[in-house]
Amino acid sequence: MKECRQVWVTRAGGPEVLEVRGSEIPRPGKGDVLIQVEAAGINFADIMARRGQYQDAPDLPAVLGLEVAGVVQAVGEGVTSVVPGDPVVAPTRFGGYSSHICVPEGFVIKRPLGMPALEGGALLVTYLTAFQAMIVMGGLRTPDELGRPHRVLIVNASGGVGTAAADLGRIYGAELYGASSPGKHAFIKEKGYNHAINYREEGWHQHAMDLTGGKGFDIILDPVGGANWGHSFDLLTSTGRLVMYGVSTIVAPGKKNKTLALMKMLSDIPWRRYSPLSLINKNQGVMGVNLARMWGQFGEARYWIQKLMTYYEEGKVNPQVDRSFSFDEAGEAHAYIEGRQNRGKVLLVP
Repeated sequence: MKECRQVWVTRAGGPEVLEVRGSEIPRPGKGDVLIQVEAAGINFADIMARRGQYQDAPDLPAVLGLEVAGVVQAVGEGVTSVVPGDPVVAPTRFGGYSSHICVPEGFVIKRPLGMPALEGGALLVTYLTAFQAMIVMGGLRTPDELGRPHRVLIVNASGGVGTAAADLGRIYGAELYGASSPGKHAFIKEKGYNHAINYREEGWHQHAMDLTGGKGFDIILDPVGGANWGHSFDLLTSTGRLVMYGVSTIVAPGKKNKTLALMKMLSDIPWRRYSPLSLINKNQGVMGVNLARMWGQFGEARYWIQKLMTYYEEGKVNPQVDRSFSFDEAGEAHAYIEGRQNRGKVLLVP
């Protein structure tokens, strides 16, 4: 390939604003690694950024993409940990929808032997988010440490983070409850969920509580936002933790007015119920995860990645690749995710 191909967001809007453009292949500077990209992961942050709803997004027009898998093509001065030809993965903090990208050496991780590029591109953001939410902040422990299995509820269990959470939950011996549309229940049970809950059914939160015998959940991962965070909070047991990592309700199918959707989501959040005194009295925790804000602490996150790679080599982690789309089909890929059609990770290939 003689040029760098990139998928640009030309302006805020629907999938039609995505456009493939060509440019010169970048040259690695001191301490940089040039990666020839084989797969770029698509995340919900990309969808929100394209719509102009993501606070950490670059100014538009811009190239999105938070993670890539590929092969080292060249290295800059001082780079010693990888050489041309090494298969690698790397977080990119946007810019990943590129056929070639320069990444600082400290952010480049070698792929385990035999890991396909699509699986590498499906692992970083979703598994890091699940690891941070469930284990680092959620405090997931094994039954030997807790005295019983943790009861864990994952909202949107069929998505990328939901399928990653299934792998981690099995490793830690958790009892997994997955909330998804009914058409995906067989899929999430195949992924390891013990219980499947229809989150499109009115009163599903009470049904979830009933499945626990009224005991509630130790950990809940909720990417929906708005009023759903209040419902999830009500499902916590004493010492339970609600971990919020997204606001997908503002890009739900059928919501065309971005401003109204955002205002509705914000107004529905039960702000007063999360006061310090109420949390103290309930012995509960409410916390948030935004992986895009962790790149300044990547040394810590890198340790989590190495642990995940070990799990992969042991056969305990199996990234769920739903579909891959070409760069020219980027708009279709975004529409596919926005339509809640995916079961696992969706990727772009140059």
